[in-house]
Parts: sequence; structure tokens; C-alpha cells
Amino acid sequence: MPCWIGAVILPLSGLLLSLPARADVKARSCGEVRQAYGAKGFSLADIPYQEIAGEHLRICPQEYTCCTTEMEDKLSQQSKLEFENLVEETSHFVRTTFVSRHKKFDEFFRELLENAEKSLNDMFVRTYGMLYMQNSEVFQDLFTELKRYYTGGNVNLEEMLNDFWARLLERMFQLINPQYHFSEDYLECVSKYTDQLKPFGDVPRKLKIQVTRAFIAARTFVQGLTVGREVANRVSKVSPTPGCIRALMKMLYCPYCRGLPTVRPCNNYCLNVMKGCLANQADLDTEWNLFIDAMLLVAERLEGPFNIESVMDPIDVKISEAIMNMQENSMQVSAKVFQGCGQPKPAPALRSARSAPENFNTRFRPYNPEERPTTAAGTSLDRLRIVWRTMQHSVTDIKEKLKLSKKVWSTLPYTICKDESVTAGTSNDEECWNGHSKARYLPEIMNDGLTNQINNPEVDVDITRPDTFIRQQIMALRVMTNKLKNAYNGNDVNFQDTSDESSGSGSGSGCMDDVCPTEFEFVTTEAPAVDPDRREVDSSAAQLGHSLLSGSLVCIRPGTTETVQIILGFWSDETAF
Repeated sequence: MPCWIGAVILPLSGLLLSLPARADVKARSCGEVRQAYGAKGFSLADIPYQEIAGEHLRICPQEYTCCTTEMEDKLSQQSKLEFENLVEETSHFVRTTFVSRHKKFDEFFRELLENAEKSLNDMFVRTYGMLYMQNSEVFQDLFTELKRYYTGGNVNLEEMLNDFWARLLERMFQLINPQYHFSEDYLECVSKYTDQLKPFGDVPRKLKIQVTRAFIAARTFVQGLTVGREVANRVSKVSPTPGCIRALMKMLYCPYCRGLPTVRPCNNYCLNVMKGCLANQADLDTEWNLFIDAMLLVAERLEGPFNIESVMDPIDVKISEAIMNMQENSMQVSAKVFQGCGQPKPAPALRSARSAPENFNTRFRPYNPEERPTTAAGTSLDRLRIVWRTMQHSVTDIKEKLKLSKKVWSTLPYTICKDESVTAGTSNDEECWNGHSKARYLPEIMNDGLTNQINNPEVDVDITRPDTFIRQQIMALRVMTNKLKNAYNGNDVNFQDTSDESSGSGSGSGCMDDVCPTEFEFVTTEAPAVDPDRREVDSSAAQLGHSLLSGSLVCIRPGTTETVQIILGFWSDETAF
């Protein structure tokens, strides 16, 4: 008996009778599909009890089906939503990495700055007493500007540090020359000699290198975490094209229409669909990987010799060292300033003086480290160390997470298709949905990226029209990568006009003289007594001022707390440094 697909030809009394191929087979029930469809939250009123002819279908095979037009539309939208959720869930790791690590690093760094400022304030109050408190705004402004720079403010670090040392020189110059009156113009002239005279020794130069390197690295690193977070959040929210939605529907829910709701897509079939739908995301991968590499380099800076700890932990010691340098060279500095700026006018006669030794003993007595105020967190320096160690662990953690996020966008299809809830898996390549029936999927797997989808058998991809949104993210990553590379080399990304000193020198690793602790040795002398009845400043006043400044120097070698106590014995109600 002859047989053809689609009809059965039977001779009957010389008359050919054509019957549908399945007329002799009872229509299959859609009960299993109804159960699965209802479990998705859809109304069972859309679905027939038994298979119907499928000429109305626009996406799924037009054969006997359990799907109506309404079902196909709803399942098509469902496949779109599930795809968007899959991408968002699969990229959850990389997104939370940047969100949580950015938050932690930012919190640690801000706390580090707060504790460094408190440490300096505590030490200077006990070291310089009223003289510091009367001039504390100079140091407060320094930390205010450092915080403003870190948070993205328009601050030129080099100029800001130069201004700090110039202001400190003006204040100290008045202190070491109390017998003179200095106008604003004269003090401005004094500040111009900061670089030429080097009154603070080599501390400003070394500190400038350290501060610029460390803060550029820290600020750029946290900016990088911000950019990574924003790019990951944006890219994970995909908007599938019409061609992608059709392919998703065919892969995920056409098995429903064929009465096979429990049969999952073949793994290779899923890969071709996802590579077509995520072709533009895969093109992000090259720039993303370069960005991650640059982030890892800057993270090394945060752990290396120019890390923020080497700047903020001993910054009080470094500034004290600079003040001592100024004290020791005060006569030479004054003489050269007088030569360059002119002889200043004598100050009005001093008020009735009091006993300097008596006031010194009560107001500037040597500070006993055992009397350190303690809190639940210990001293400010101890707290500073705790915060730094926590931040170091955070940087190490961030580095490990960054390494894991490489190639995340090109591997997205593989991660999605590996999900057991999506595909039948690689071990079940015969009993899976291949887009037409339950059988092996034969087409080859496409390569990654937009241009490789020209022959994708599952998704209609226009390779001539790259996604402009993804291209914007690629550009954002490229810009940030360049900033990170500049930061690694010590170049401020917002101020390219900084000097070569802050951007080029001192980039090596290892223990450097401006990083490693040094020995401090000072010769202590007693301040000569001052006649309490003396009312006028004679020719020896300058020498007396210098002697008073070097009157009492108490230095404790940096130990476990790395705190140097420098007691300056100087008494004055009229002047402040």
C-alpha cells in the first residue's frame, strides 16, 4: 500500500479517499501542558484540552499544537522576561563585587583619613600645646583638601601641598622672629622662599611624592570601582531584539506548544541562542579585561611602598620633623629672607613678660606616653592601624574578586546554558529540544562577538549595527583604563600639568628613605632664663628666640606606636607659629 507523509491513499470502489495523517490517531491531550502553563501563572482559558492545528503559529513549528495565538504571545513575553532575569542573575556576582567592595573601600579610606587627622591633632596638642591650637586651621585645611580631592573635588595636590608648607612657613617665621612686625605683603614674600630656602629640609619634597602617589592611586581606584559597578549594572540590564525574542521563545517554550513541557533545550542550541542575543555584550569583554588588569595594577600601588599607610600613619611625625628642621635652620632662613624681602619693622614693645621656665613647666611639660587617653578602640593611632589592616584585607579581597570577573561577558552564554533549570545539560544531547523536536542539535557553535553571528542559525543578528549603548560602556571603560594607567605611573588624571617630580620619580619598589622609619637624634639644651622685668627687645632678641625654640626637645625613637614626641619649649602670648 503506497504511503506518503501528510496523507494516506486508499483505493475504495474506484474512488480515492484522502484523510489527514492523524485522522486515524486520537488527538493527544494537552493536560501536561495545561499544568505547566498554569504553574507559570497564566489563565487556563487560553489553552485547549487537546492538540489543534498549528497554522496560526508565527514562531513555533506549524504542526499539531497545544498553543493558541494568545499563548504564543504570552509565552514569547515570558521568554523575554526570563532571559532578562537570567542575565541579571548570572551577572549578580560581578555586580555585587563592585557594589560591596566600593562601599567597603570608600568607608575604610574615609575612616583612615579621619583617624589620621585625629592622630595628628592628638600628638600636636600634647607636643606643641597652645601654639598648635592657635594655628590648627592650617592642618585642618590640609586634611579638608585631602578629603575633597579623594571625593572628586577639583584639587591640585601639588599646589595644595605647596600652599600648606608656605602657610606653615609664614606662621613659624613670625614665631621665630617675635621682635619684628610682618605685614601681609612681607609674609607673602616670605612664602616665596619656601622652595629656594628649603626651611623644612627634604620633608616637603618627599611627602609630596608620597601624598600624590598614594592619593592618586586611592582616588582613581575608588573611581574605577564606581565605573565597574555602573558598567556591570547597565550591561546586565539587556533589551533583547525582536530576533532574539523569537529565538528565545522557540528555545524555551516551543516545547510547550509541541506537548513537551518537560523537555529542555540542548546545550549547544542554547549556546547559539545566547551568543546571538548577547553578541554585543561579548564585544565588551576585551575592554573589560584591560580595565580589570589596570585595576589590579593600581591595587598593587595601594599595597606597595607608596600605599596610603606610609603617608597617613606617620604624617604627624613627618610634619614634626619638618618643624624641627625649620627650628634648627631658623637663623640662616631669617637672614636670607631679610636679605631678599628687606629688613622688617621692629614690633611694638612687648608686654610685661613672665617667667618662661615657670610657664614652660606648667604648659609644655614632657608628655608621658603612659598617660595616653584610651577608648574602646584604644588610641587614635591604634585605631588608625586597625582601620588600615582592615583596608589592606579589603584590597586583597578586591583583587581576588576582580580576577574572577575577567571574561565575565564573553562567558555569559556558557554560564547561563550551564544552568540545569535552562538546558538538558551536555550529557543529555539526544533527549533535548533542538528547536524542532526532541533530538540531537547538529549545527556548530558560533564564536563570540557580533561579527561572528553573521551565520548564526538561531538568531537573526544585524552585524552592521553595533549596540550604541554597549559602545558607550566600552568607551567608559576605555577612559577609566587610561586613568588607571596614569594613576599607576603616578600621574594625576585631572591635572596633567604637575611636575615631573610628583609623576615620575620615586616609582620603584622596596624600602626608601622617605618610607622607612629613621632614627631621630636630638641634643637637648636648656632655655636661658628671661628677665621678668625686661620690657624692650634688644639686639640679642633674635638669638634668644632661637634659643627658646630649641630649649627642650624630647624625642622617643619610633617604636610600636611610631610616635615621636617633640616638645618645643617656647612661651609667648603675642605670637604663634
